[in-house]
Amino acid sequence: MRKFTSALVAAALALCAAVASAADTHQPVLVFAAASLTDALNEIGAGFTKETGIEIKSSYAASSALAKQVEAGAPAEVFFSADEDWMDYLDKKQLLAPDTRHDLLANKLVLVAPTDSTAKVKISTGPALLKAIGTSRVATGDPDSVPVGKYAKAALTNLGIWEQLEPRLVRAENVRAALSFVARGEAPFGIVYLTDAKVEPKVKLLDTFPEKTHPPIRYPIALTTKAGEDAKRFAQYVASKPAAAVFEKYGFSLAR
Repeated sequence: MRKFTSALVAAALALCAAVASAADTHQPVLVFAAASLTDALNEIGAGFTKETGIEIKSSYAASSALAKQVEAGAPAEVFFSADEDWMDYLDKKQLLAPDTRHDLLANKLVLVAPTDSTAKVKISTGPALLKAIGTSRVATGDPDSVPVGKYAKAALTNLGIWEQLEPRLVRAENVRAALSFVARGEAPFGIVYLTDAKVEPKVKLLDTFPEKTHPPIRYPIALTTKAGEDAKRFAQYVASKPAAAVFEKYGFSLAR
């Protein structure tokens, strides 16, 4: 009987240990984020994991593609968009956790070229920009869906040269794809974000589009309805001072 009792105690202790171990196990937090956030968010995610032991798995693409995936049932817990429109889209579908959405970052729209380009461009007026670009092709995100392309279309429209340049656009699936076209020399010019120009050594910054030519570039972040406690902790960390320092290092500014 004593042996039987000892065996029961041992089994109970083993079960308690197993339950405790399971409670301490965190599932990775799945983050859907705009492609332009790749480098900064990877570094921030690594810092969060080091501090908390919670793993972050990030999927980067155009905000439009990610929003559609969330709508289709993808298990993302955090959505970090490069524009307000696609956050609005998920909000209207009631796929965001209430009262978790806020604008976190801002960015700038720039014109880039391969590093060996001899082009010198100042975006003073539309005709001057059109003359500098000549008959060359210009890579940017697809203006029909990709945020950077929508900002590019707005800027070129306000400068009065959208109709002339539209037929020569290289419509990329996201901003990093557009950047790659320029870096590989497949497009002589590209319209991307300042932060992308900073991380790609094979392109050079030619000039920045005046902010008055396009809507403010804002990055809203929100939890989805599938978010757990670990996702909440990560969203709080992303809004912390250490994370802000990383974002600023990569060229982002904090939204006002």
